[in-house]
Formats: sequence, structure tokens, C-alpha cells
Amino acid sequence: MKLIIICIIQLILVPALSPFFVGIVRKVKARLQNRRGASVFQPYSDIWKLLHKDEVISEDASWIFRYTPYILFSITIIVGASIPLFVTTFTNYFTSDFLVVVYLLALGTFFLALAGLDVGNAFGGFGSSREMTVSALTEAGLVFSILVLALTAHTTNLFSIASHIESLTLHSHAQYVSICLAFIGFIIALLAETGRFPFDNPSTHLELTMIHEAMILEYSGKRLALIEWASANKLLIFISLGSNLFLPWGIANSIDSADIIFSLVLFLLKVTCFCVAIAALESSIAKVRYFRIPDLLLTSFILSVIAIILVI
Repeated sequence: MKLIIICIIQLILVPALSPFFVGIVRKVKARLQNRRGASVFQPYSDIWKLLHKDEVISEDASWIFRYTPYILFSITIIVGASIPLFVTTFTNYFTSDFLVVVYLLALGTFFLALAGLDVGNAFGGFGSSREMTVSALTEAGLVFSILVLALTAHTTNLFSIASHIESLTLHSHAQYVSICLAFIGFIIALLAETGRFPFDNPSTHLELTMIHEAMILEYSGKRLALIEWASANKLLIFISLGSNLFLPWGIANSIDSADIIFSLVLFLLKVTCFCVAIAALESSIAKVRYFRIPDLLLTSFILSVIAIILVI
């Protein structure tokens, strides 16, 4: 019975909490910019409002445009249930392999880019072009940063990696340098994959700067709500990977109730710290020009490669 409850929590935790953490990022950014800001629960209200609005769909839209929001949301639910959040006891999931997780997320990006192209909107076209460019450049740094941990733990299962890194950080200091370098590379990839500064502005609608927003301009109503919810899910998924793979302290290795509760509380604290750090970063730097993005992503790749060399 306890295992069933843990499975249910694992399944619903990401979609249930992701809008809240997006609200925290926005609230902290507002405070740092001397603004009052909306409530941290405002993303829930926005999603609820969109779910009750009517939709306008172009006559030129195909099944790709119509079903992409459902595909995106489903992928984030599957991935959210397949990564270590607060416990490491799930080790047999096929979808918990880190390559499966990375390419499931890439599949979502692929469908979103197709949806941006589908209706023939000019903004959607350049948004899709930019998104695929950034995604292609980010992929190597993201895969290699997690590969460092996989080589260290001698497994590609994310739950096993989290369990091994936790024991490693408790008993060994020999591989700290490689893990720290991989962590920096992962953070750069996280900001790129989730459309945060300095790669993209998640709140802009300026034609010359937007990437993600350009692809979803044609969406409205329920489908737009699902895309926004999936975007929040993706942010929480990457933050969870960063906090539980590179900083897995306190994650439960058993299904004992006390361990689970402590792990959940610590997970929420770690994610909150990540959100505050992202908000502080976005308030202190400007968005880089588009042709400078490859330089940052190359830095992520090089750091991850150096980390792999140190591990080997």
C-alpha cells in the first residue's frame, strides 16, 4: 500500500507543483526589480482561465498543430514520473534511462517546432528555426553532463545514479571536480532548454527576440493552457534533475515514512533554492544576442568533456 502511494505521489508531483515554482521565480524576480509582483499561485489561475476559454484554430492547421499540446503534456508527465524526485527505489523503469529522458524531451521540442511551422505563420517559422538551432547546440552539453554521472555510477538509470552519487558525496572527494564541472555545464543546458535568460526571455512578445513564444502565438484556450503547463513541468523536471543527480543529499533510499517525508521537504527546499537562483540570475544579466548563443552552449559542452576526461 505504501509503495502504491509513493508511485501516485511520484506521478502527480511534477504537474501539481510546477506552476507554483514558476510563480516563485516570477515573484522573486519582481521583488529584485522593486516590483510587488503577482501571487506565487498566479500561474494556477492563468492555466485555469485558459482551460475555460474558447479556442481559435487556423483553417490551415493539421493534426500536428491540434495534437502537439497533448503530446507535450503527456511527455512531461511521463518524464516527471521517471526521474528521481524524493526516492531512489524505482530502478527498473525503461523510461528512467537518462538517454530516454533526454530524447523524450527532445521529441517534445521537435513536435513544438513542427506546430510552429504548421500554420504558416512567419513568427512561428523563425521561432521554430531558432528553437531547433538552440536545441541542437544544447543536446551535446546536456547529454555529456549527465554522462559524467553515468560513468561515475556505472549505470544509465537515473534512480541508481542518484543513489550512487549520494553515497559518493558522503564518502569520497576524489571526483568532486568532475562533478562540479558537469554541474556547471548542466546549468547552462538547463537555462537553454527551458528558455530562460540569457538564451530567451520567457515573458517577452517582441518579434525580434522571442523563441518559445513565437512558436505558440497561434495557440489559445485549452491547448495554450496545456503548453504553458508543459513548459512549467519541463522547468521543474530540469531543476529536479539538477538537484537530485548532482546534489542528491537527503533523497530517500527506502520507503520508510519518516525518510519519505524528510526527503519530500528537502526536495521542496532544494527546488525553491534553484528557483531563487534562477530569478536572481535573470534579474542580473541581459539576454545575449542570438549569434552569441553558440558560444555559451559550446562552453557547456567543453566543460562536460573535460569532466568526462577527468572521470575516465
